[in-house]
Amino acid sequence: MEHEYFIYADESVQEGEYFSDFYGGALVSSAHLREVVDRLGKVKLENNFRHEVKWQRVTANYLQKYMEIMDEFFYLVAEDKIKVRIMFSQNRNLPIGLSSKQRDKRYHLLYYQFIKHAFGLEYATHDHDVGLRIYLDKMPDTEEANRQFKSHLVALQKSPQFQRARLIFRSDQIAEVDSRDHLVLQYVDIVLGAMQFRLNKLHLARPEGQRRRGKRTRAKEQLYKHIYKRICTIYPNFNIGISTGQQGDKANRWRHPYRHWLFVPRNSATRK
Repeated sequence: MEHEYFIYADESVQEGEYFSDFYGGALVSSAHLREVVDRLGKVKLENNFRHEVKWQRVTANYLQKYMEIMDEFFYLVAEDKIKVRIMFSQNRNLPIGLSSKQRDKRYHLLYYQFIKHAFGLEYATHDHDVGLRIYLDKMPDTEEANRQFKSHLVALQKSPQFQRARLIFRSDQIAEVDSRDHLVLQYVDIVLGAMQFRLNKLHLARPEGQRRRGKRTRAKEQLYKHIYKRICTIYPNFNIGISTGQQGDKANRWRHPYRHWLFVPRNSATRK
């Protein structure tokens, strides 16, 4: 298929102190994929990263290098060659009326919602069929549970909104992958990690018995602040803890290069 979209998706902290269920993803058009991979790979090599880059590996010694690679990533976002979406839930919003089956499948159910809605795919308009490939970072569940999840994703193309958008994909176009082999996933991991770090106030954490924060914690805070400034060059005064506004047009769920989604269950109660 001539025209395709590639979605790279990952998940992070399922149980945080304030926010949980973090999912992140990046969408790249086949028209931009080679340029995106080349530029991300080039800046990574220029900063002497020979192995996988990820949030957990951020240290004070590598802080400046991480800032520089994230600059290139956000240049691509600002140029609308990468669309980024981050989804999370707030612990004070408690789902009610869930069956035990739904609670057991919470991880996959939320992942499904993320893929289906976060990128606003239903608002993408095309005059021809467009392929969709989904690359999921290795999922922490059983092979059978993951297989069922993928089958539900495939069924999305039969929905009226996906048919209107003319999005086509098959089961062999949904794959679990190793982030070491996919540059875009590595950069998504850093953005996702930065958001859950700040929203769960981990920048304030101190080692037990210590009066000062550790060097790594301070370095991660600086990297988060750097990423946040880059987001604000696209959306001034961006609020990371709420759903990004639509600016009066639902199609902006698709058009916007960077968005957050605070997922609130349809049936929920607010904990004081």
